[in-house]
Amino acid sequence: MADNDQVSRGFRLLDCQEASKHHFERAANRLKMKRRLRDWILKPFREISVHLPVVMDDGEIHLFQGYRVQHNNTRGPYKGGLRYHPEVSHDDVRGLASWMTWKTALLGLPLGGAKGGITCNPKAMSEAELERLTRKYTQAISMDIGPSQDIPAPDVNTNEKVMAWMMDEYSKLRGYAPAVVTGKPIDLGGSPGRLDATGRGVAIIIEQWAADNNVPIENGTAVIQGFGNVGYHTAYHLNRAGCRVVGVSDTGACVYNSKGLPVEELIKHKQETGSVKSFPGAETMAPAEVFGLQCDFLVPAALENAIKGDNFEQIKARAIFEAANGPVCPLVEPGLTEMGITIVPDILANSGGVVVSYFEWVQNLQQFSWTAETIDMELKNKMINAYRQVVEKATAEQVSLRLAAYMLAIDKVAWASLVRGAY
Repeated sequence: MADNDQVSRGFRLLDCQEASKHHFERAANRLKMKRRLRDWILKPFREISVHLPVVMDDGEIHLFQGYRVQHNNTRGPYKGGLRYHPEVSHDDVRGLASWMTWKTALLGLPLGGAKGGITCNPKAMSEAELERLTRKYTQAISMDIGPSQDIPAPDVNTNEKVMAWMMDEYSKLRGYAPAVVTGKPIDLGGSPGRLDATGRGVAIIIEQWAADNNVPIENGTAVIQGFGNVGYHTAYHLNRAGCRVVGVSDTGACVYNSKGLPVEELIKHKQETGSVKSFPGAETMAPAEVFGLQCDFLVPAALENAIKGDNFEQIKARAIFEAANGPVCPLVEPGLTEMGITIVPDILANSGGVVVSYFEWVQNLQQFSWTAETIDMELKNKMINAYRQVVEKATAEQVSLRLAAYMLAIDKVAWASLVRGAY
């Protein structure tokens, strides 16, 4: 969510929309796609902007700005998260929505892409205020979402409780419809495995890449930037596979131990203190120092543009796995490649969340629950299959993993548009 005028060591930061378009154009050029078709599949189909008056706990009315961008539904209903953040902008939501289109296509899911956001500071709001805000937003967009139309999900600063409020409010207006959102509590039609799905998917991709590149996952080293839901679950699953998580950062601090950090104890420490700072048995340093730590696998799991002009040269990892959306500024990517660092792109690495969201949606439509074992097996199959396709494409075309992933995804959306006659 960067200001376009911000400069970092001579590199301008790109917002989500600019970054998405940058990657799209490179892939479309490689595919020799005609401009008319590019314009058709790149531009969002529908953009919704709503003003949300909410009564705060002190009795004052605050006006919030909300967005929902429905990018493309050629391959299925719109699908994408809802984020609450002070810096949410219309342009960022546009870019994030298009990333969802490419992500669902790459994973072979019968879904399109969308994204929503509300400009707010959830950390400064009470639970009651957040609930009123969520219900007001759901009322405002209720005509434009639905199980066969657009299915929201959790994203930054939203969770299963927010999805429960959305489902309840939508059901009041449209009739009981658990399939209107995913990422719900289990008792309301949520799916086993959804909470840790994104982190689990990242870990699966890391294991595959490690095996392909002769980097033993057992006793390999990982550094996690961002220790929210995705960062924690990535660390947890890597730890279970035998990998040493040597560094973790959040907005308050970075902690490091070359012998490895006890991940479950670290998350308890954060829950109790609000930060990883001063974790016993670890060296505490500034959050920005996380990028200079030696490791095999670097996992940026916070927000976009985390790796940029003023820090990319510090990186000492063999590979970067984008657990967040757009954490590597596109303008520094060539420099990272010259340094011999592989980048596994977000539309592949962090797609586990939308895969299990798809499974949840299917279970809701079928009114039949799957076991946790089935979900984990199917998630693993989907992630490995997509990874193999990307690697094969990259090898055949002699391009980066990101360019290969975009070429595969964009080609699927373009082909679906042509077959449907939508173009």
